[in-house]
Amino acid sequence: MSELTSQSLQKLDNPADDQVFTVDPSIKARRRELIIVIASRILLALIGLLIWEYACNRWVSEFWISSPSRIGEAFVKMVTTGGLMRNLYATVVEALMGFGFGIAIGMTVGVIFGANRLVARILDPYLVGFYSIPRIALIPLFILWFGIGFQTKVIYTALLVFFPVFMNTISGVRDVSQDLIDVIRVMGASRMDTIRKILIPSALAWLFAGLRISVPYALIGAIVAEMFSSNVGLGYLISFYANQFDTASLFATLGVTTAMGLLLNAAVARIEKRLLRWKPTTV
Repeated sequence: MSELTSQSLQKLDNPADDQVFTVDPSIKARRRELIIVIASRILLALIGLLIWEYACNRWVSEFWISSPSRIGEAFVKMVTTGGLMRNLYATVVEALMGFGFGIAIGMTVGVIFGANRLVARILDPYLVGFYSIPRIALIPLFILWFGIGFQTKVIYTALLVFFPVFMNTISGVRDVSQDLIDVIRVMGASRMDTIRKILIPSALAWLFAGLRISVPYALIGAIVAEMFSSNVGLGYLISFYANQFDTASLFATLGVTTAMGLLLNAAVARIEKRLLRWKPTTV
């Protein structure tokens, strides 16, 4: 009896030997997979850059594709002269403002349409018709209405963001179980309580799917509007360097745009993970 007691005490004093304190194999597998994914991404990027550098002036003229080294030099020059940060700030502000307005309006209209099928049936043809218009064709009209200032870029960006958010929100609201709505109604919930406590939380998963789609649209809206109606911003830089046939600076600006899109997408993914902690993760 005393031997068993001493063995039990040794196990308690040495928790590393206890199975309770071992790391879950699934956690180890996920960590290993994450390391492999990150290393593979870096390796693919390095291989692509090396092939690009080698191909420049060997397979394709530098005039058409420039080279990573020249693009890096152009990027450093843009940063040191201060022009990049000023234009980047303008585009970020326009994209974020348009993104915010597009989300707010798209989610509000999506919830209204999802909660009231009669309103949706009445207005659906008008929204479909408006959605069918090529958005880029609206820029001259927006310039005529709102001028060439800040508001034109924000409104155009919000318009591009609106439709993906609206479509996903209305799908999320309509996906809610009617039995769940009936239960909360029986418990005395008002229509606003149903929207606030059932429809909106249930639509969040669909909403974030729309936000993931909308992130590049926010950048596209701001940059395209800048190309038409601005003397500042990344869109203006792209248009300027294209007219100057400065391929290296043009690719550097496109690289900054890509990096900004990745950062915005990562921010949306982090917010989604935080707000949807209740949702089971898929492997």
